[in-house]
Formats: sequence, structure tokens, C-alpha cells
Amino acid sequence: MCGLAGFLCKPSATASKSGEIIRTMTDTLAHRGPDAGTEWLDEDVCVAFGHRRLSIVDLSPAGAQPMHSTDGRWVIIYNGELYNTEDLRSEVVQGGYSGHWRGHSDTEVMLEAVSLWGVERAVKKFNGIFAFALWDRRERRLWLVRDRLGVKPLYWTQLADGTFMFGSELRALRRHPKCPTQIDHQAVAAFLHSACVPSPLTIYRGIHKLMPAHILSVSPDGAPTTACYWDIRAISIDGQHHLDQRPDEELTDELEQLLLDAVGRQMVADVPLGAFLSGGIDSSTVVALMQAQSNQPVRTFSIGFKEKKYSEADHAQRVAAHLQTQHTELIVEAETTRATIARLPDIYDEPFADSSQIPTFLVSQLARRDVTVALSGDGGDECFAGYTRYQWIECLANWTRVIPQPILRGTKSALQALSIETWDCLLSPIPARLRPTHIGDKIHKGSALLPLAGVEAMYSGAVAQWSEPHKAMRDHGAGPVAFGYPDLSDSVKDPVARMRYLDMTHYLPNDILTKLDRASMAVSLEARVPLLDHRVVEYSWRLPRSALTNGRIGKRILRNVLRRYVPPALFERQKMGFGIPLGEWIRGPLAEWAADLLSEHSLKTSGLFDVAYVRRHLDEHLTGRRNWQYALWTIIMFQAWYRRWA
Repeated sequence: MCGLAGFLCKPSATASKSGEIIRTMTDTLAHRGPDAGTEWLDEDVCVAFGHRRLSIVDLSPAGAQPMHSTDGRWVIIYNGELYNTEDLRSEVVQGGYSGHWRGHSDTEVMLEAVSLWGVERAVKKFNGIFAFALWDRRERRLWLVRDRLGVKPLYWTQLADGTFMFGSELRALRRHPKCPTQIDHQAVAAFLHSACVPSPLTIYRGIHKLMPAHILSVSPDGAPTTACYWDIRAISIDGQHHLDQRPDEELTDELEQLLLDAVGRQMVADVPLGAFLSGGIDSSTVVALMQAQSNQPVRTFSIGFKEKKYSEADHAQRVAAHLQTQHTELIVEAETTRATIARLPDIYDEPFADSSQIPTFLVSQLARRDVTVALSGDGGDECFAGYTRYQWIECLANWTRVIPQPILRGTKSALQALSIETWDCLLSPIPARLRPTHIGDKIHKGSALLPLAGVEAMYSGAVAQWSEPHKAMRDHGAGPVAFGYPDLSDSVKDPVARMRYLDMTHYLPNDILTKLDRASMAVSLEARVPLLDHRVVEYSWRLPRSALTNGRIGKRILRNVLRRYVPPALFERQKMGFGIPLGEWIRGPLAEWAADLLSEHSLKTSGLFDVAYVRRHLDEHLTGRRNWQYALWTIIMFQAWYRRWA
């Protein structure tokens, strides 16, 4: 992977310093590309490109960027990886390219594909993860492109004077002297709800994230225009209206071959390669298919915690032993965790509060000691209906349609009258195989949804850190914030499909993939996600509900594939997630640090939050009356970010 930055502006006093500015912007991204850094300027039109390189394929200077097309028309800076490079190279040659290939990098093939077919047509042929900028020297037009699912990030803004700037991370834009840095209160409210800032918003007013599967173009004198080149909404609706009703065995055969191809393509690298392994279904499937195509033991990495209910290390170890991988495990100590937390505002240079950011960084750091590329199992839950919330939200929605609202509100109050810890204690006699993990927390979350109407409203409530984020903000007179997440309620009847779509368009790119990108790039590790090969995603939308879920069990078809490589006893267990003992830590080893960030003085300094409201929630958490761990974590992470960057 790499880091990129650039700008387009009109000639001015600032333009004369373009070389210095682009170097400064690019240097902030050294962690994304520690192997080389280069800039390019076209002073006639004041366009500047900067690139930091993490060498993965073609380590020679022939793969260096910014790179120019053979005909001299196009210049590219690129972050990502193509997995169909050789197929595309053959197609480019067949299409008429007769030049001499300088090396074997995917960057060069991308450039010649664009030169041959144009940006829009070429991008549709790319299989990979990417964010890139192209300068068309003939048309004097800038192009920005982001991959289909949003694996790689790309930020941009255009100022009133016409200056247009972009970069892989906000830190690069901040180093431009004209970068806007006014905090967007709408983005803060969205962050409090979702633990991340959803696209196209950023924490700064006027700066945007390029949406996944979008192309942006801008001429020196024009406003940006965007176009979608891969419409996940249309793909989802079409797939649900044309479900593949073949027998399970045939569907499983086809998925296995598709995944083998996706994993095999993503194992291509000129540097050491490995995989994250939690022992869950997704990562175990990826590792199993890697090992099936490797002539040597695959390097696998996992972390665990001393608190057993949060640790999957033992499960990962058993899967690794069965597959005979070369496995490395780290049991995280409190000191390691505290040191990592201190780094979070730097790693995530925009407020981010998914607490699994900590183990994700730690496993990335562990893997980077031995490999430069790691495959991950991210995306399996969204593609194959793995989240347990799908089933219980559907069930709750069915109940609430027939039960009067007064009864629902009373039931909510009754269930929440007991603390989470009390529920955990009362229900502990239930056998572990029948008792959901963190059952008290689930009862509180589920009861909060009872008065809500419809699957989409319940989904929003289920993923909310603060169900009414405006109340936590100082200036909340404007009332609740409307987030406007797109949904399929007008086109698709299946509620699980509709929730998958919400996750795939919001939670996946804004939370899961942001977390993976920043955590891995912080240690200069390239993370790949074969379950999000766009062919796999398209296939998943054609699967009937029966292939995905059966009662409380999700990912049926993926389990069928995994059973061909790993005994079910090693992976058939309740879903855990990549969590940490956050609530206990805020009351214990992190108490002093959290108290400082949530102090009256600190909250007044940032000036965004209702001090009394936040402090009341902190007191309730510390005394054990309520578990506000996730809500408080959003405020803590914002305050830590504000202290570092604002």
C-alpha cells in the first residue's frame, strides 16, 4: 500500500511554493509508504502530486510513482493493489498496446489501460483495492477514483478560490496552508451515533470523503463532478429479485471455487505474506484456502487477552494446528494496551471509536514483524449474514408489530431496571452453548429497541453508541440529527437483506475498513480482504435466504465451504467479535486517563458537549448502575483526538 497527496490551484504567491507544500503534505504519509517518497509538479497549470511507496509488487525503480503513461498523457499516483494484473496486461496488449513494459507493476498496467480505454471503462475492469489520482495532461483534468467497497481512503476539498486538494488521510490535507479546519457539528453528532464519521462527511466542514465506487473529475476552472461506476444498490436489488435456487451443494461448490480464486489472486506479492487468524469462520476460511494453495506453511497471527471471555486465541491456535500453519500468538498485557491507546489519535487522525481498533492495531503490529502483507477475513459478516443482530432485530420487529406501544415501553423499563451485571449473574446457570455472550448487554440493547418501529429504525438503534447524540452535545436545540442512511425497504422484502445492505454501505466502509486500513498502515502493513472481492460480493446478493441463515445461525454457505477444510468442532461456536473488556478498563486500568479526558475542564475546552449530561453517564458507569462503555468511548476518543489535533 501507499500514501498519496496532491493539489490543483491557480497561479499565485502560494503556487510558487508548490514544491515545498507537496513535500510537506507527502511526508505526513511516510507510515503508509516507508520505502520511497517522490513528488511531481506541472507548474504551467499548478498541479502537484506526491507519493509515498510501500513496495509490494515489482520492488525495482520501474514501479516507482508518480508514473507517466507511455504516450506521456497520463500521470498517476496510486494506493492499493490490482489482483487481475496479468489478465489486464494481456487485454491491453490485445487492445493495441505495442510499447515496451518497463517492469511488472500493476501501476503501469493501470496507466496503459486508462490510456487505451479512458478512465471510466478502465476502472470497471479493475479487480482490486485502490484509491488513485490521475492527471490528464492533454485535457488538463484531474481524476480521483476509489475502489468499489471503500477499502482504501481518499479525502478531498475545493476552496472558494478554486484550490482543489486531496490525500489518503486528513493529516496530509492539514499541511496545506489553505486547508479548512473548522469542526463540523453534524459530523460530530454522526460520530457519536456510529463511532465513526460516515462518508461523505469528515470531521472538518468542507472536506469530504470520496464515496466508494465513485469517480471524481475536475478541470482547473471547473467544479468537481462525481459518478458511480459500480452501483451496490442496483446489484443488491437485482440479486434479491433473481435468487439462485440451485441445491446447497452446487452453490457451495461455486462459492468455494470463487473464493479459491479470490484468495489465490491476493497471495501474489514479492514480499513476505501471511494472514490474521482469530479462529472464527471468516479468517479460518481465508487461511484454509491460502494453505490449500501454498507449498509451505502460511504465516498466521493472532492476539488474545487474559480475560478469557474476550479472547479467541485458543480457538485460533487449534485451527492453526489443524491447518499446520506457522502460527504466532500474543497475549496482550495491560501495559501494551495503555501504550496503544496513547497512539490512537495519531493512528486515526479523524475521530474513531470502534474499540476493536486496539486489537486490530496490535495484531497488525505483531504481523509486521514477519510479513509485509496480511490477508484478513473482513467482509464475511456483511456478505453472508453473519451478524447475530440480523436475527434478533427481525424477531423484535415481528413482535413489535402486534404488541401495543404502552406494553413495549413498560417492558423496556422493566428489563433495564436490572443492571447488565445482574442479568449476567441471573442467567449464568444457562449452559454456555445456549447462552449468548455478553447476554446482559444484549438484553439492555435489545430492550432499548422495543418502542421503535420497523427494521431500519431498529437497526439504527442497535448500532448506535448514543441513541440520541444531540442530547450529548452542548448546542442541542436543533433536535435530533437525521442521518439518512440509504436502505432497500422500498425494493426488498427480506429484512436480513436490508440490514446487510445497511452494513455494506455504512458500517463496512466507514467503520470496519477504516479501522483495518489505519491500523495496518500505521505499521506499514498491507492488509487484503479476499472476501470482499467484488465478484464474491455480487455472488452473495444472489444467494437465497436459506443459504445464508437458519434460525440463529448465519453464514451457512460459508460454513459449508469451511467444513471441507476444518472440522466443525473447531469453529462451530457462538460469535464473539473482536472486542475488548472496555467497560472494566474504564473503571480500572484506564480510569485515571478517562477521567482526565472527561473532566469538566477538558469537556469545556473542546466546547462541544453537554458537560453535565456526559458526566452523569460517566458516574452511572463508574458506579455500575449502567454500562455506558461504548457511548463514553466515543466521547473519550473525540477528546483525545481534539487534544492531539485541534
